[in-house]
Amino acid sequence: MAGGGRARITVPTRRRARAQAVQGLPGVSVIEADVHRPASLQALLVGQDIVINLIAILQGDEAAFERAHVALPRQLAAACAAVGVQRMIHVSALGVSADAPSRYLRSKAAGEAVLRMAEQTAGLELTLLRPSVVFGAGDRFMNLFASLQALFPVVPLAGAHARFQPVWVEDVAAALVRCVQDPSTAGKTYELAGPQVQSLAEIVRIAGQRAGHPRPILPLPAPLAWAQAMMMELLPGEPLMSRDNLASMRVPNIAGGQLPGLAELGLKPHSIAAGLGPMRARQ
Repeated sequence: MAGGGRARITVPTRRRARAQAVQGLPGVSVIEADVHRPASLQALLVGQDIVINLIAILQGDEAAFERAHVALPRQLAAACAAVGVQRMIHVSALGVSADAPSRYLRSKAAGEAVLRMAEQTAGLELTLLRPSVVFGAGDRFMNLFASLQALFPVVPLAGAHARFQPVWVEDVAAALVRCVQDPSTAGKTYELAGPQVQSLAEIVRIAGQRAGHPRPILPLPAPLAWAQAMMMELLPGEPLMSRDNLASMRVPNIAGGQLPGLAELGLKPHSIAAGLGPMRARQ
């Protein structure tokens, strides 16, 4: 973001054609760029006041997670120092830790550690946001389960008992705005979670009801869930579920209560029922 009157936002993307929904918004510039190239990254940051890092992946091998969640934050911190950007808001995830059971959560924790080091050594003014699973109109999460229930009479579900505290995407966006507007949020970590703790099975059931295709849910025992995820990894394209996703779900994706959250940002979280309108399953 760059200052001077009305906010101006620069959005880098790998494929500009996919950003058509935001290209016409006032003050928004969409630039096609490879953020993993240090020279490109540094050029993007010139003239900016704040960096908001939303880049993450859910699937990949060790090297892919390292590149997206650790190397990129390190490069971002270096680019900020090089061009004089002091303020960064980094979106991480609930449940991160160095000894977490999944590559996703461990790499997210490592990325936080890199930025905290820059906070200590380079004076980076850092705010960390840790959301639970994010839902919203047109999302991949809820709409995937809605579509599956439109196609199949029963939903065999891995990780059915995993616990989440789903947070509405507009609440996450509002939290980002509050952090941009309030310099006192620098140096703090916020857990972004909705008002309800729900199992994955409960969330899938809501998706089916909202789409008008509620189906029976068949929780899979751990060995079958693992086998299902392994088979999905062998299919072309990004898998619907991976073994690393299952490992992540062993950690409850809920707020711990020891860190500030949406309430401390002056926001009231919305439940799935309040934040999600009727859904139309993709056939």
